[in-house]
Amino acid sequence: MAIMIDENTKVLVQGFTGKIGTFHAEEMLEYGTNIVGGVTPGKGGQTHLGKPVFNTVKEAVAETGATASIVFVPAAFAADGIMEAADAGIKTCVSITDGIPAQDMMRVKRYMFRYKKIDRMTLTGPNCAGSISPGKCLLGIMPGHIYMEGNVGIVARSGTLGYEAASQMKAAGIGISSSIGIGGDPINGSSHRDILELFEADPDTKAIMMIGEIGGPQEAEAAEYFKNHMTKPLVAYIAGLTAPKGRRMGHAGAIVSGKGESAAEKVEMLREAGVTVAPNPSELGSTMETVMKDVA
Repeated sequence: MAIMIDENTKVLVQGFTGKIGTFHAEEMLEYGTNIVGGVTPGKGGQTHLGKPVFNTVKEAVAETGATASIVFVPAAFAADGIMEAADAGIKTCVSITDGIPAQDMMRVKRYMFRYKKIDRMTLTGPNCAGSISPGKCLLGIMPGHIYMEGNVGIVARSGTLGYEAASQMKAAGIGISSSIGIGGDPINGSSHRDILELFEADPDTKAIMMIGEIGGPQEAEAAEYFKNHMTKPLVAYIAGLTAPKGRRMGHAGAIVSGKGESAAEKVEMLREAGVTVAPNPSELGSTMETVMKDVA
């Protein structure tokens, strides 16, 4: 089983005919993702990569029955693309785009909360690597071959560290149920806690790897949720142990601006909650391997 996406998920590509959208759509199709069409305003009625192109997401959903979309729209227009997906009834949206202004994402969040929770679109990203349910569906830009099917979930702010975790676990013979990139921006669609809730409810996910960073309260909220609500083991790694306070480190959200936002403070909170913390990036796989020995 998987969370959010599987082999039956019908996918739209927003920004389908552009250079980046085309490149990654080809990769997703080769992996086996069920892409049913794409959206590029002004190019409706055409065919691209053997799939129909539509002018609007609403038109594409009505025609194809798509329930998921991936956004390769330039940063200046990406927020409009995400809100268009929400308005069209898309259930799962992955925003790959980097550099979306924070004010635009504030508009997106307010827009999505107009809908009742049961009808609200699940957004991951922006500035993320996407999501994958190995052997079923790739909705992102990650190298699919490093993910082996299995029963460990991954949720990561950092795309490359998510790749590293999957690769190390594969080498150790540990497979992945789903890997979800939530992105490193200050304002994103889904938090660590949101994804942990989904993994906790998934009967085929037996353990979870969470990869966090300096900056923001997400890891602290995840520690509290784990302590009070989770029954499955959680392994965590927090990037940025040597980062100086106040300096931006790669991701826009990776900046320590307040108490509890440094890597050391987050590690302490996680350990106090009972989370197993990997000491460094080279031990992500071995730490999970040790934890999995005790998992039935």
